Amino acid sequence: MDAGRRKAVRWVLLALLVALVAYGHWWYGNRHQFFDLGIYRQAVNWWLDGHDLYDFTKPDDTQGALGFTYPPFGALVLVPFGVLPWGGAVTLYAVVTVAAVVLTTWWLLAPVARDKAFAMILALTVISALEPIRETYTFGQINMVLVLLVLADLLVLLPRGSRWAGVLVGLAAAVKLTPAIFIVYLLVSRRYRAGLTAIASAAGATLLTAAIAPRASWDFWTSALWKGEGLGNAAYTFNQSLFGMLARLSDPPNRFVWAALVLVIAGYGLWRARKAALAGDEVVGLTLAGIVGCLASPITWAHHLYWFVPALVVLWYASRWHAAFALLIAVTVGLGMVSWFEQGLPDHPWGDGVPGFLIKNWYLLLMIALLPLLPIRSAERDAEGQTPASEPATVR
Repeated sequence: MDAGRRKAVRWVLLALLVALVAYGHWWYGNRHQFFDLGIYRQAVNWWLDGHDLYDFTKPDDTQGALGFTYPPFGALVLVPFGVLPWGGAVTLYAVVTVAAVVLTTWWLLAPVARDKAFAMILALTVISALEPIRETYTFGQINMVLVLLVLADLLVLLPRGSRWAGVLVGLAAAVKLTPAIFIVYLLVSRRYRAGLTAIASAAGATLLTAAIAPRASWDFWTSALWKGEGLGNAAYTFNQSLFGMLARLSDPPNRFVWAALVLVIAGYGLWRARKAALAGDEVVGLTLAGIVGCLASPITWAHHLYWFVPALVVLWYASRWHAAFALLIAVTVGLGMVSWFEQGLPDHPWGDGVPGFLIKNWYLLLMIALLPLLPIRSAERDAEGQTPASEPATVR
């Protein structure tokens, strides 16, 4: 088959995949109806009406009482979604989230893809089908805004040597605490200036919020943060963290075992992230750091697991074996394996024993597997042995 015919076949197969995924989205629909966006709006409006922000609760049949769990700076960022009418808030959310997915995907693909148009269409099709991205959108979560800030910092500002590198990571950590893992990542990978800038950025946003909303700030940092109320049921299948796994095995989970697991796995993951960063592979470094953050956090819902996206890009372009692993991730995460129990899968024979453990913790197990298996790619070196800031890592 000549090159022209092969290219035509590739585009036909891609068109069929796009049609199949589009049908899947139509069939699945927006089952969550921007549920979390609604909570953001209700909490912000409750606060703007003069109530204490962290007294807000919303009953939920599945997870009990849900509250506003982000720092007060996160509430300030979400104010536009609260003051807009529902239709305007949904439109703003949809535009920002879709734009964030497209832009971050471009940053990941542009350095490695030859046929960029084909690669972007294929990647966006697959990414849109992944449960973390699909559920982020249908729940109305702000995850992609935080991802956009982190990737803009680490893949755009930092490689260019910008003095502003670290500011966006700090702002993301001020909105929601989990992106603070990337401050740790910057420090352990010897980017001290960017790490300290991120700390200053997070502290500045937090102090500014304390000046604007002193009561909410006091309540969060002295009480709400430590109580951990309103986060939801830790044993719920959608919680794919180490703590969630232990909660499903025993109630209450053994916190000493959890702390030991976090220390070992986070230590190893950050060691590999540091190794990747020092080798010039920022994508692998930030992916490993993101996975560490998800594993270590007590609550990591399935829609928080964006880091499968850069992992898939790295795996696909690494080797045939790695590409096969990427297909396994794409298919099982795309089908929503951990959601089977939430969609009426019978408890037996899959609910107990090894099959039940594997299904209920599948995303967790994939993340643990990625820590050693995600390949660190080499980068071209300059005369002094340093990675040129303007050149991306290349697969070898």
